[in-house]
Amino acid sequence: MITSLKRGDGSVYLTVERNTTDNWIHAHWHGRQTIGTVMDGGLWYLDMLRQQPCPKLLNDHRDLVGTFTEANDWIQQVWTPLIMAEGLRSIGQVVSPDIFGQLSIEDLQMRIGNQLDIYLFDKLDDAQAWLRSQP
Repeated sequence: MITSLKRGDGSVYLTVERNTTDNWIHAHWHGRQTIGTVMDGGLWYLDMLRQQPCPKLLNDHRDLVGTFTEANDWIQQVWTPLIMAEGLRSIGQVVSPDIFGQLSIEDLQMRIGNQLDIYLFDKLDDAQAWLRSQP
């Protein structure tokens, strides 16, 4: 089942799906993000982890545009400890083609890479293959 989270104007900013075959959550981000959409989306899949633990996240930024660096403090200080407490261990990160999205995720990787296995990939297939190799 795919869940779509929408902005006030009705446009989708995140689709989230649990992949039970490969034991990961696929979070596919769309368009520009705000601190509010990042927090809402992050808390949505935190709830998914609480309902059914899952050690892996496929975080997909192929359709993300622009920066989200302003949310990185919250992700580092609040979200990361919460998801780790729920059992998340590995994040396969598909990088945005947008340079500002790339810089934002590189900043985040430097902040939380010592707490979680977070690897950056240009292609969805590569991220999926890496996640399949994780315990």
